[in-house]
Amino acid sequence: MISHRITTAHFVPSMLVSFMEAKSVDRCTSLQRLVCSGEALAASLAHKVRRVLPWTGLHNLYGPTEAAIDVTAWNCPADFDGSVVPIGRPIANTRLYLLDGHGAPVPFGAVGELYIGGAGVARGYLNRPDLTAERFIASPFVEGDRLYRSGDLGRYLPDGNLEFLGRNDDQVKIRGFRIEPGEIAARLCEHELVGDAVVVARQDRAGDQRLVAYVVAKPAHGSDEADGAQLAASLRAHLGGRLPDYMVPAAFVRLDGLPLTPNGKLDRQALPAPDDDAYARTAYEAPQGEVETALAEIWAELLGVERVGRNDNFFELGGHSLLAVQLSSRLSLAVGVELPLTRLFATPVLCDLAASIVEALSRAGPQELPAIAAVSRHEPLVLSFAQQRLWFLAQLDEGSTNYHIPLTLRLRGGLDRTAWQRSLDRFFARHEALRSVFVAPGQAPG
Repeated sequence: MISHRITTAHFVPSMLVSFMEAKSVDRCTSLQRLVCSGEALAASLAHKVRRVLPWTGLHNLYGPTEAAIDVTAWNCPADFDGSVVPIGRPIANTRLYLLDGHGAPVPFGAVGELYIGGAGVARGYLNRPDLTAERFIASPFVEGDRLYRSGDLGRYLPDGNLEFLGRNDDQVKIRGFRIEPGEIAARLCEHELVGDAVVVARQDRAGDQRLVAYVVAKPAHGSDEADGAQLAASLRAHLGGRLPDYMVPAAFVRLDGLPLTPNGKLDRQALPAPDDDAYARTAYEAPQGEVETALAEIWAELLGVERVGRNDNFFELGGHSLLAVQLSSRLSLAVGVELPLTRLFATPVLCDLAASIVEALSRAGPQELPAIAAVSRHEPLVLSFAQQRLWFLAQLDEGSTNYHIPLTLRLRGGLDRTAWQRSLDRFFARHEALRSVFVAPGQAPG
């Protein structure tokens, strides 16, 4: 590049990283402009370009092949110090819309899918009429115009530029919440010690989906905050003030660099599985006593980790309300004490919860079960502990079919419908559980 006096270069950001690490990059005095596209440009990389090549213009572009490659552009100012690199605004003869799942424009600042219209939109896919009909639609905003549904997510920043937030098909649903991993990664990159980040959903050994953040740290400038545990704690606090709890990753993995495919794209398959230390927030300290040891074994099984320390936090290890219900049930069987869910949420640290269990056991003492007596059917019945759990789970995931048991019967010969109906009526009359309902005045089960 130096010998040929190159004036303009176009890089995928991951390849630009390698270029900027070259020893002689600051001798590229002929380079007038750097153009980036193909993937998200990290703010830390933009800062490095402005610092090392102050005479070179930096341009960030966005666009899919279906719309003649680039449809937005953003010119990086010389004094850029932001934490988010926008993809800019629509170029000439291009129209962009941020729409929700119903095809309506989203409010300013809300996340929506990018729909592209204008002169650059293709006619469709060759010999793929089904995919063409799915991705290329008539515009409801401009008569005769066609829109390309990109599958990319974005939102408007306060200055009117667009922020790219990843693919719609990267969207994950965890415990009923729809989550945009790209939004979490964008907030991570706002941290002063983060150079690059990616967030993915991984399945743990227990079969649950958990968010895992992979972070490339900037040089710590003499501070040890960029070390694994301290960086993770700092990132948790950083995200906790900007995102809902369910969007804070369960694990943080520090990498020297994000793995790339041969063509310079992020290689998600090469991201390493997090170890137990990636989930933990404190240094490991072995459980003490029988109750802590038993509790640690239950946590390890529920959370899918190999070891649990006495200072570990149930929710910071990846626990959530559904697992808290299971934990309550396991405790009832293992140690013979039933703790309300409120106690589990109030004392999420293992040693504190163990102390609560010991206290409950000391108060309980030997108990005699009262005789079962008939109760009045004129008033709603008080829910059992197991019924409360079912009600609680139903509120978390309305419409769930987890407890449906579908069954198909093949009948041979004639069917006596009257006898069939009479049998069903007697069956439901015999088993009260099959005709019981939950009546919930206000917000409490009862």
